[in-house]
Amino acid sequence: MKQITNFLIPILVGILIYLCPMPEGMDPRGWKLLAIFVSTIIALICKPLPMGAVALMSMAATVLTGTLKLEPEALGGYGSSVIWLVIYVFFIARGFIKTQLGTRIAFFFVKLFGRKSLGLGYSLAVTELLISPFIPSSAARAGGIMYPVVQAISESLDSHPDGKTNRRIGAFLNLVSYHGNLITSAMFLTGMAANPMMQSFAAAQGVTITWSNWALAAIVPGILSLVLIPLLIYILYPPTVKTFDNAVEIARLKLHEMGAMSRGEWIMTAIFAFMLVLWIFGESYGISSATTALLGLCLLLITKILTWDDILGEKEAWHTLIWFAILVMMAKYLQVFGVIAWFSNMVSGQVIGLDWGWAFGALVLIYYYSHYLFASNTSHVSAMYAAFLAVAIAAGAPPLLAALSLGFCSSLFSAMTHYGASSSAIFYGSGYIPIGTWWGIGFVISVANLLIWFGIGSAWWKVIGIW
Repeated sequence: MKQITNFLIPILVGILIYLCPMPEGMDPRGWKLLAIFVSTIIALICKPLPMGAVALMSMAATVLTGTLKLEPEALGGYGSSVIWLVIYVFFIARGFIKTQLGTRIAFFFVKLFGRKSLGLGYSLAVTELLISPFIPSSAARAGGIMYPVVQAISESLDSHPDGKTNRRIGAFLNLVSYHGNLITSAMFLTGMAANPMMQSFAAAQGVTITWSNWALAAIVPGILSLVLIPLLIYILYPPTVKTFDNAVEIARLKLHEMGAMSRGEWIMTAIFAFMLVLWIFGESYGISSATTALLGLCLLLITKILTWDDILGEKEAWHTLIWFAILVMMAKYLQVFGVIAWFSNMVSGQVIGLDWGWAFGALVLIYYYSHYLFASNTSHVSAMYAAFLAVAIAAGAPPLLAALSLGFCSSLFSAMTHYGASSSAIFYGSGYIPIGTWWGIGFVISVANLLIWFGIGSAWWKVIGIW
């Protein structure tokens, strides 16, 4: 009975949305796609079937209802470079595990910070802070650097994504690392790929954003978030083991037993260093983050660090490919069919005429929480940033305040869902955190970040003259 109910609820919600009056001038396919998309999200929460199966059914619904053509539209998500970057990252992480380089790094972290679970969480947050200004891809940082380390630390402390030991420490570390990735992406102009795009959008409206004024505005709320959010996760979803009394000694012993680095570890280190250089400098030479990850994977295969059987056996990567590509595809066509433009115009009409403070507050909240409709930061920025910035300035908001505030939101709003950014798919794909928990904690953290950034943060922005 419960499974039948879990099937019926998403279907009924979709039908109700479809039966509502369609906004004038909207492409009918957009309204149908909105109904299917919302039904899909509810089904992912109700879980009548595994996530990949739900996503495939949703794609079938888009085709059978005439909303999308199977080719190239419905299958178009599988051609996205963002999707493949996520998948390549899973494979590269397997190289860290197979060579035991990840284990060595993990034991080194444990040796330094391993007595307390919270200390390990903060060490991950500090690592993110140190590397984020130099690697302008949040997915590359999350998947190429942090994800392998988090998994190795979790495994070394006997925490596995098996539903029995996942809460030991693995779930906590995955959540801290993911949310740390979002916070540091918001702190620097070079922290996330869409940030420079917003800089150009703002410049077109006469607002000058520089690396320094972005970093100066973000430094106080960003540091506060990095201090408070791991603590909040520790309270909301605490690790079942908070103190590892003998962890430091075990780590020292294990590192001693491992001895000098093996040939495989050196090769893995060299390939990773090469990838790191390209992630930092490659974009300026036309080498994307996804291309870098593909090149690194090819080198791992050529050097036989990974075999083709290793690739085929990475089930979670292939599972993520199926569901994430479909959600990205649907989010893209919500924009193509004018659903996002209709939503933006509707918001604009509601706030014009209000006091600028109230109007700007409403715009921020709507911009932030509309990310439930997106599976990519970049697509959200492309669709809504320029329009919302123009409305905010027209309503009387200080231009630099509006431009930077929407910019910070453009990383922080990915906290809420498991598909909100490519890095969310990576950490959720680890299997440590159930989807309901991910969404529940994500919503609480979204509120906490808004309070930090627009509470204490706005006071700081007043001090430095942004408004």
